[in-house]
Amino acid sequence: MTDFVGRRRELKELREDIARTGLDTLSGRKAKSPRARVLLVAGRPGSGRTALAEAFVREVGDDYPDGVLRVRLTTPGGETVATERAIRTLLEGLGEATPPGAAEDELSSALRAALTGRRTILLVDDAADPYQVDALLPDTPECLVVITAEGPLTGIPDVRPCTLGGLDTPSGVQMLGRRIGDTRITVDPRAAEALVEECGGQPAALALAGGWLAAHPKAAVADVAKQLHEMPPATGGPLARAFRLVYESLPQPAQRTLRLLPLAPAGIVDSHTASALAGCSVAAAQSTLEDFAGLGLVRHASDGLFLLPGCLAPLIQALLEAKERTAEVQLARARMLERTVRLLHSCRVMAETGEGEEGDGDGADGGPRLHGPEKLEGLPRALRFPDRRAAATWLDTRLPALSAAASLAVADGGLDTLARRLVAALVRALAEHRGTAGAAPELYGLHRLVLDVAERRGLHREQAAALLNLADLDAETGRTQEALERYRAALDAGRAANDPYATGRAMESVGGAYQELADWHRAADWFGRALAQALARGERADEARLYGRLGNVHMYAGRYGDALRSWRTAAAGYRKLADVPGQAKALSEMARIQEYAGRPEESLHTCREAVELARRAADLRLQAALQVRLADTLDRLGDPAAARLHRSAADRLLGDDPAACEIRSGSD
Repeated sequence: MTDFVGRRRELKELREDIARTGLDTLSGRKAKSPRARVLLVAGRPGSGRTALAEAFVREVGDDYPDGVLRVRLTTPGGETVATERAIRTLLEGLGEATPPGAAEDELSSALRAALTGRRTILLVDDAADPYQVDALLPDTPECLVVITAEGPLTGIPDVRPCTLGGLDTPSGVQMLGRRIGDTRITVDPRAAEALVEECGGQPAALALAGGWLAAHPKAAVADVAKQLHEMPPATGGPLARAFRLVYESLPQPAQRTLRLLPLAPAGIVDSHTASALAGCSVAAAQSTLEDFAGLGLVRHASDGLFLLPGCLAPLIQALLEAKERTAEVQLARARMLERTVRLLHSCRVMAETGEGEEGDGDGADGGPRLHGPEKLEGLPRALRFPDRRAAATWLDTRLPALSAAASLAVADGGLDTLARRLVAALVRALAEHRGTAGAAPELYGLHRLVLDVAERRGLHREQAAALLNLADLDAETGRTQEALERYRAALDAGRAANDPYATGRAMESVGGAYQELADWHRAADWFGRALAQALARGERADEARLYGRLGNVHMYAGRYGDALRSWRTAAAGYRKLADVPGQAKALSEMARIQEYAGRPEESLHTCREAVELARRAADLRLQAALQVRLADTLDRLGDPAAARLHRSAADRLLGDDPAACEIRSGSD
């Protein structure tokens, strides 16, 4: 059901504004390449500005075949949405990748490039200032931008606001009729007109009054108009009076649930959020939210979500502050965040085990991986997802609220136990469902959040971990220089925390960054430092891996003797660890270096040793790669018949594996 009625004059004015000639740049001068036409719907919260913008977009939608992109720039609680986050939302709506850590200017350029050649409408809701909007404006006149705001946005030229007042009386009566039916209005049309006047024609106030009447079918319209009229002036304007009418009619438990809703992150509420806040069952919370929606206190969204209207948030917040004790508010927030952690745990487990699959192998902590049912043991059935798809849908639809919850937890408690668990649970759930690369933009924001707090509070261990995570994401997206700077900062933080793991990891990562930059000398130096620490601590697995990394750097630098010595030591280390796959890969690298060094007979011998080890390790891909390397070496030694046999063996090992083309293409 839509509450939009009337506003024909405003709709006509907006349509005419599309074709009006005007200025196109912030400087007020004509531009050679004009920007998109910008339309502004201005009005106080509750005036129906968003409903008008949506109705207008529906009217002109056929003229913009590439669709509508929507973004909200202010949360129901009044916080401004970061411009970077808003641009990412629009880019995601276009199906465009959003590089993690990209600066606002880079994202803005990417958005404008993505909109080039498109006829798209951007619906920008609840803008706070022109600077927020400017970064979103397309550089193409084929697009249309429709903005809603409380007042004029001075700074965006040639934008005449379509300013909303109250609905005219017939439209207000029509809106009431949609909520309560025509019978009570027909019985007493003057009372309906009086109620519209008491509500000031304000759609949000009329929605509340109509919702109350719909919930009380025996009440007369005149009685409601009289109650609103008799409320003292101190109650506030029409919206505040209508809200008070509805609020005071609620049972005490429902009143308390409503008072706690401003604690919901980003104003997004579902039955679990309301249940945790109020300390009631999920079923009772769902029923209460449905009642609230009928009364106009919340709005229905997709997939079981409800939105707290921005126009009501200040009124409900005032009740929260006046009637709830601080300790009770803190307890309600802790319950909500704890529930979120448990849901994220359930969400992650479904991704690990899949639909009806069971986990196997080792878990993240080195112990045996638990099966799905075992991991969910102790969670109430209401917190479990039926399958992986349901868990992924929950994560996608709740992500704005989950990100806001993480920010809330960190802001409230720094990095205390609950905040740590919440951030960690969100990171793991995102990584499991989307993969590290797919979740990188969200992960970047979470790690940066932790870093800000760690730096502010002097938590060096957490600072080092956040810097390492951010640097890894920088490195994966090609920002190697930025990654290098963060790895160095992580090294300083690790030393300040006296954390050998962080310092060793940072030194190795600094070496990896220099390797990516082809600075072989510095890469070898840093790998050597990390190796010295591993040797001092007796970390044998790290020793073998670092000898291998040194071997790679020496090979790239053309120092084949040093490279062979490093890889030979790595192979010996893997042998002592009984790591057969590691030993096979080390011998494989030795064979490659021997071939590069012009020693094909030695390469052939080493490669055959590696094949036998790969066979023992049951590593088919490594066996196949080694068979191809053997074939290439035999070709160089003048034995094409033997080479064909080894290539045939590689084909048999790989079968129809689509990833095999890289191996079949030959040696490096």
